[in-house]
Amino acid sequence: MYCGSGPGNDPDFVAAARAFGKILAEQRIGLVYGGGSIGLMGEIAGSVLDHGGEVLGIIPGFLINRERAQTRGELIVTEDMHDRKQTMFEKADAFVALPGGVGTLEELVEQMTWAQLGRHKKPILIVNIKNFWNPLCQLLDHMERTGFIRRGLEVNYLVADRVEDILPKIFEAARAVPEAEKEMKTAEVEKL
Repeated sequence: MYCGSGPGNDPDFVAAARAFGKILAEQRIGLVYGGGSIGLMGEIAGSVLDHGGEVLGIIPGFLINRERAQTRGELIVTEDMHDRKQTMFEKADAFVALPGGVGTLEELVEQMTWAQLGRHKKPILIVNIKNFWNPLCQLLDHMERTGFIRRGLEVNYLVADRVEDILPKIFEAARAVPEAEKEMKTAEVEKL
């Protein structure tokens, strides 16, 4: 899960994080996320835990105080952001992005890039609450129309406008991918 370390200025963002956290717990699907207890990160993790689910937070040491590392669930402390992203990649079966800032965008786009380059086939889903991600979707369409995303290098991602649609879309996409193709070898990551 990629999402903001802040709550945003629309209560629907927080409500979506809490609702999805409850869905994950009820479906017995663990949450892998950035490890903070503030913002949307804290809301989704708290919701998963409050509803009896499992949470794995992954946070670099320098962000422990800034993002108030979670004290419930499991926590992995990494050396830096690169290690955090690599560990999140290894532990996750799919990537879901709620609203967030530049860090959320960077993590999401990195997974899109790795998938575009054939380094993984794990599902990538944007949760477009209140049309938050419309500008990114429009930019990706523009890049394709202007020839910067070329045939054979399409950026494949899913979009859900409601949290209730996230898991069904991910499950459908994941069924089409053999297990061996969901993994990225460490050597391949180091080359990126």
